[in-house]
Amino acid sequence: MAAPLVHLFLNPTAGRGRAGRRQARIVEIFERTDVPLELHTSDAVGDLEARVKAQADAGATHIVVAGGDGSVYEAVNGIMRSEQSAALGLVPTGTGNDFAKACDFSLNWEHAARLLADRLVAGQSARTIDIGVMNDRYFANGAGIGFDAKVTHLARAYRLPIGDLVYLLAIFRAMFDGIATPRLQLKSDGISWDGPATLAAISNGPWIGGMFHIAPMAANNDGRLELMIADPVTRRRIVALLPKLMSGQHINEPELQHHSVANLTITADEPVASHLDGEVQPLQQRFEVKLLANALRLL
Repeated sequence: MAAPLVHLFLNPTAGRGRAGRRQARIVEIFERTDVPLELHTSDAVGDLEARVKAQADAGATHIVVAGGDGSVYEAVNGIMRSEQSAALGLVPTGTGNDFAKACDFSLNWEHAARLLADRLVAGQSARTIDIGVMNDRYFANGAGIGFDAKVTHLARAYRLPIGDLVYLLAIFRAMFDGIATPRLQLKSDGISWDGPATLAAISNGPWIGGMFHIAPMAANNDGRLELMIADPVTRRRIVALLPKLMSGQHINEPELQHHSVANLTITADEPVASHLDGEVQPLQQRFEVKLLANALRLL
């Protein structure tokens, strides 16, 4: 059976340029496996999403992204905003690769490309995962409001070749600038919470920032999102919590609350920073979050 036509989307700047440097080898792997390939490159924010949506609207059924979590975010929004159905594959070439970890994809980009090409040739069925949506934007791995959004914004400004450590560096920079604790009102089925908070993290997958095991109980196919609320904390306390956040041993700490939710409304007392899959969003004051079960097919 012939492999289907694959539309490969690649952002050459993803992973601080790693995706671009690996482009030729990724294409070679697919072509050597006799997978029909059409390459699309993009280096402007939002362009990959628009290109993916256009191809999905035109009937593309197999879309593969070579990139990091930002590229996955754009691809997911392109697919989900299309009226057609397309399945998503990934060759992880980013910095954190949180989505790849959540899906149990190989983090070795060459190995991941070979495995994906082999699955396509074998005609293996796609599996489905849940997708989150916040204020009409989709996320595959997680959303954050407050401190982690600030950290994400700072991390994306660094161009240092230090991998996941860029997020750790951004945390210390964010603490130096000051830790905001806006008042948040959170409402969900059986949950009502009101008070100042360092952050509210909504997880579909277990990892954020590459190295932080924020929601070890999260699975992107279980029909729920994992909500983590952090009370106001000092700089010293954040430093003390970091090792536990990395190992997933923080859940029972007194400053943290955990709830499993499918729908959630968050209202802040002023416009606050937020992110979706590591992509910083415009300042907003009200957030409507919901889970779409089995909404995306994976290759």
